[in-house]
Amino acid sequence: MATTDNFGKLELELRRGVVVLATLSQLRKPRYGYELRQALSEQGMAIEEGTLYPLLRRLETQGLLQSEWKIEDGPPRRYYSLNEDGKKLLEKLTESWQNMNQVMGQLLKEE
Repeated sequence: MATTDNFGKLELELRRGVVVLATLSQLRKPRYGYELRQALSEQGMAIEEGTLYPLLRRLETQGLLQSEWKIEDGPPRRYYSLNEDGKKLLEKLTESWQNMNQVMGQLLKEE
């Protein structure tokens, strides 16, 4: 059915647009990859490993995250957190998201 195919593709586009904001929102404190995936999933934003780990590396390369390896109970883990630029970007993206959400709420209201 064409409508179902279109829905899936368009829903994926919507999710892609918010994955970065969702990820940044959960990195206010240091988290390692699996812990981050769990936190996002618990809030209803499940992200595949194949999406999350490249995203974390890209955000770090862009200068928005800092990371460090820690050895605690178990294997070494790479912890990611927002740096100052990441915090500023999160603030701006959050404001932008809230504005877009408000506009979309008005646009989607039934008259």
